[in-house]
Amino acid sequence: MLTSVRNPRVKDVVKLRNRRHRDRERRFVVEGTRELSCAADSGLAMATLYYCEELLGDRGRSVVERIAATAADCQPTSRAVFEKMSYRHRPDGVLGVGPMPDLELGRLPETDDGLWLVAAGIEKPGNLGAMLRTADAAGVAGMVVADPTTDVFNPNVVRASMGTLFSVPLAAGSASDVRHWLDARRIRIVAAQPDAVVGYTEADLRGAVAIVVGSEHLGLGAGWSAPGGEAVRIPMSGRADSINAAMAATVLLFEARRQRHTP
Repeated sequence: MLTSVRNPRVKDVVKLRNRRHRDRERRFVVEGTRELSCAADSGLAMATLYYCEELLGDRGRSVVERIAATAADCQPTSRAVFEKMSYRHRPDGVLGVGPMPDLELGRLPETDDGLWLVAAGIEKPGNLGAMLRTADAAGVAGMVVADPTTDVFNPNVVRASMGTLFSVPLAAGSASDVRHWLDARRIRIVAAQPDAVVGYTEADLRGAVAIVVGSEHLGLGAGWSAPGGEAVRIPMSGRADSINAAMAATVLLFEARRQRHTP
């Protein structure tokens, strides 16, 4: 059992909160019973599992048993050590360290009429995680992070996604590469722009469509307004000139879902 917070393994887990360390090591932390279950369902193999018996519930014990049946190194810890490694206010006693999955555009599934979400330059990890949850709920074909400002393996993204980081087909790339990928697949671009003329309910969101949502601070770059794209707005009555990026994605994706499921 790990009992010292000064143990090098404990320090390594804590350092994985830092993006530079994650990128160098190509490893990241998955904490929580729900998140680890989803990771296991996706086929992502944990290299190491840390668990604290004192904090475990029945679901946590099931996760430990499931991951222990793989090649993972399962390491018990004291409560003090686990709370040192944990990123959460109320940890549930399980934390895994695994390899970063490949995020190249070529990994995304082929589909003729899929609905896609493009998150362009999203700055806040909580927004990115929430967008993954919405993408999962709306049944998208996949989600693409363009010009990633926030690392998708940030602990706050993992937590806010509630495990959907592992259920939604996901890729990342520069805005130009993403645009070329969409064009090559003949996926129509529908960009959320506050100054657009067309309201989102007036746009045709059926067929192969990518809904593009940008950051609240900077919006979308000029590349998303290039020929071949369409811009839509979400009408607002108050003083605010924009809404939360994750909320905008929710409004647009579920309008697309409504159109696709209405006879």
